[in-house]
Amino acid sequence: MKLLKLVPDDTNIDFVAWRKWAFGLTLALSIIAVSLVGIRGLNMGVDFTGGLSIEERFATPPSLDRVREVVDAQGVGQAALQQSSDGRTVTIRLPVQDSADEGATNAVVRKVQTAIAAEFPGATFSRYATVGSKVSGELIRNGVLAVVLAVLGIALFAIFRFEWQFGVSTVVAIVHDLLMTVGFFALMRDYFEFDLNTVAAVLTIIGYSINDKIVIDDRIRENMRRYRKMEMREIVNLSVNETLPRTVMTSVTILLALAALLLLGGHVLRGFTAAMILGIVVGTYSSIYVSSSLLISLGLRAEPNKEKPGTNDPTRRQDAERIVPRER
Repeated sequence: MKLLKLVPDDTNIDFVAWRKWAFGLTLALSIIAVSLVGIRGLNMGVDFTGGLSIEERFATPPSLDRVREVVDAQGVGQAALQQSSDGRTVTIRLPVQDSADEGATNAVVRKVQTAIAAEFPGATFSRYATVGSKVSGELIRNGVLAVVLAVLGIALFAIFRFEWQFGVSTVVAIVHDLLMTVGFFALMRDYFEFDLNTVAAVLTIIGYSINDKIVIDDRIRENMRRYRKMEMREIVNLSVNETLPRTVMTSVTILLALAALLLLGGHVLRGFTAAMILGIVVGTYSSIYVSSSLLISLGLRAEPNKEKPGTNDPTRRQDAERIVPRER
């Protein structure tokens, strides 16, 4: 049986030739992402803002203005509503209640649920979550700290495992991936919340990105030792083409699993899945076009053979002639 190959064995794409365009695109997308966060902001979930979040499922897509009127009439605070992509699920966010007692919270939930059920026949209660203001502040701090430590740890690993250029290029690519993810949530703030599930997705994206980048970096370093007389541009292209089948196959299989999760995982996991899908796409792009090509701009070069004068090892000489043919 013939094996399925998404990338032919003889693939020889000049990725480095596009590095200036890739750098320009990466810079432009990063600026756009930062601008979106600054202008639109993020739709922070109850995990980070604190308060009470109630999720209702309606038989038909309701009018958000009417839902807001019904909730506000209950005297539980000003409600913020978010409608899912199918229009039938509405998340109702209420401010932190005066009493943190579980019984009081349950009373508020029942009050809102009863009012909505009376106004919208067929509406069903899905779930609710409550977070205090102190806890939400701790979650924000811990989430940011987790992301920063992950990036710093990865940079230090790349520096000690390879060279400092690898560490810098890895951090640049990962920061790009993170900005794309955050910018996406700012752009789609009307549809997705930025909550702890999203932070988990961001950390997962970092793990995937570093895995892909380390594989390519390790092949680059291996080829630098093997082809010491080859130009760095050729080494990078060779390494990326050699690892391209593995990169494409890994990305495609993960995307298939995420597509199933996006369709069947329900409303709760939709933000997590969307972040993961975007992260896989931009992570693959940054690994191929940004991280590897940036090594050339940072001045990485293959070291020449360090043989003592007068060394006449026929094995080394034959190996060198086989790798780089001697000019006639």
